[in-house]
Amino acid sequence: MKKTIFNNLFNEVTVFFLVCSLTLTLIVWIIQAVNFIDIISEDGHSITTYFSYAILNIPKIYSKLLLLSFFLSVYYILGLYEDKNQLIIFWINGITKKEFLNKLIFLSVFFAIFSLILSYFIVPFTQDKARSFIRDSNLDFFPSLIKPKKFIDTVENLTIFLNEKKNNSMKKILIKDSSIIGGSQLIISKSGRIVGDEQAKYLSLNDGIIINYGKDKKLTSFNFEQSNFNLNKYKTKTTITPKIQETNSEIIIKCLKRLSADINRKTLIEKLNCEKSFSKNLIQEIYKRTILPLYIPILCIVASLVILKSSNNDKFKNFKIKVFLSGIIIIIFSQISINTISINLQSAIATLCIPLILLLTTYLFFLNKNKKF
Repeated sequence: MKKTIFNNLFNEVTVFFLVCSLTLTLIVWIIQAVNFIDIISEDGHSITTYFSYAILNIPKIYSKLLLLSFFLSVYYILGLYEDKNQLIIFWINGITKKEFLNKLIFLSVFFAIFSLILSYFIVPFTQDKARSFIRDSNLDFFPSLIKPKKFIDTVENLTIFLNEKKNNSMKKILIKDSSIIGGSQLIISKSGRIVGDEQAKYLSLNDGIIINYGKDKKLTSFNFEQSNFNLNKYKTKTTITPKIQETNSEIIIKCLKRLSADINRKTLIEKLNCEKSFSKNLIQEIYKRTILPLYIPILCIVASLVILKSSNNDKFKNFKIKVFLSGIIIIIFSQISINTISINLQSAIATLCIPLILLLTTYLFFLNKNKKF
């Protein structure tokens, strides 16, 4: 009987967690997906790149909302059980509140492991995969970004200005090419058009002049009747190098080990620049992936405090509000602790000890309150 009623409780918490976490993730994802439109409108990438990049950001969003979703799930289900007097079923079957809490903590451990796997393995992989779509994109929408009487500098080392544009035809074109090592090139053309296909695009220019500024700081120029300007060699200004949050966890740990041995040593591990200036961010990132999941059992204990008072008690609603606010404060603190972990050695030790201290404190607090009520 005990196993059945606990299984029913666990199922309800899990189902509500899935609904809550997925709903919150969808809301946040939609908001962020609107911001990602810049990938098309400003950076010239294709719609396929946009959707691939946006979808692969879902695990990251889900991971960030996991603490809140779990706390809300346990808090809501236990509050609902108390309001409907369903908790009496546990008490009449000889289950103590301590045993009840221990079972919930056991459940929370599985959620903590899930959060750890998600943040340690899955999120870095999907984030790097999302960045790969940017790296491999061929700027399909770049031609559509070229507008009259506007300097276009979406592409790195290239600035384009034109006076008129009708369909694919352009007039009075000015192009500055800064990709030349030690120099630059200025092209002025009376007219032109973008030609080519998805594999290769270039500007077909007519009746113009090319001015070269060389390494020797001398100007050379020549006129042309027709010239083709290749657009394929230019890359987007969108960041294509992997960020720390996109880096494999093992690589970060390997880098931190090397820095602990010699803080001033600069090395390249895979695509990660392992140097002193990045140590703070590396510590914060590995802390976020490995330690934050430990707050899930703490939040489980805090949410479980609602079972200590009966819904028939006049102060029950106020007590529930206090429990809810306590959980939110702990979630906020867990996010603040990401910054305190890298201040100095003392703050790092204190920050690492806090989850264990909070776990013991909240557990003992529950047992103490259980005796009084």
